[in-house]
Amino acid sequence: MMHLSLCTISFRHHLVSLPELATFAARSGLDGIELWAAHARSLRSQPALNGRWLDAMNLDVSMLSDYLPFTGSPRKGEEKLEDLCEMAEHWNTTKLRIFAGKKASADNSSLEVQSLVSRMRDYCQQAHESGRDLLIETHPHTQADTIGSTLELLNAVDHPALKINLDVLHIWEAGEDPIKAWHRLSPHVHHLHFKNISQRQHLPVFAPENVYSAAGSREGMVPLFEGAYNFAGFIEMLPRDRVHSASLEWFGHDPYGVLAEDSQQIRRVRAGRLCEA
Repeated sequence: MMHLSLCTISFRHHLVSLPELATFAARSGLDGIELWAAHARSLRSQPALNGRWLDAMNLDVSMLSDYLPFTGSPRKGEEKLEDLCEMAEHWNTTKLRIFAGKKASADNSSLEVQSLVSRMRDYCQQAHESGRDLLIETHPHTQADTIGSTLELLNAVDHPALKINLDVLHIWEAGEDPIKAWHRLSPHVHHLHFKNISQRQHLPVFAPENVYSAAGSREGMVPLFEGAYNFAGFIEMLPRDRVHSASLEWFGHDPYGVLAEDSQQIRRVRAGRLCEA
């Protein structure tokens, strides 16, 4: 089974309400919404919009996505995570997506890694006490940028609340095989991110400073099954004896059209009918 979500960050430059997005998601056969924490904070003035409201539409918040600091005051990080856990309670989700710092694994010194691991372990315990899990995203320029560094981080932190959000394209960007990544990390993978690119040379388009900018380039961003990485092969490989939770992480133009078509195509792949109209 595949539980598919749209990301509210796909609509970061659009004048659109969450009820409109939820209606679109339900009509498009999606199962949930990955809620960007910046959007969740802005929705606090509308408390009637919550997990129960989404459940009535047969939707859920699959994951709350944000960023935690790994340098500076530990107390500030704890306060931010406390706020995230409160929002997660409001939206009835157990998954909090974060990044493992802001430096590539190859650039971190052993002392920096030790500090990151210690802070991560503290965050995990705090999240665990709130009934939440922390999902580290596999992403360039973080400590979880390769299969090996991600496994090392999991082993070093050694906490049951630490899980993985496997970003398939970013693993491929690192020059590694996402299917191999799945087989090595699958016990820890609790969410997947799906996006694609026309050519490897365009991968820098996904740099945060570009995708968060309204004037940023969108060159190379393509629907899931039209890109350089073979997503059909990856999705077909996923075992059918477990539920796979995934978000369509689209940053390009026409999010409504692309997300609706990609979700339908994924359903066809899982049913062995990719070529059907």
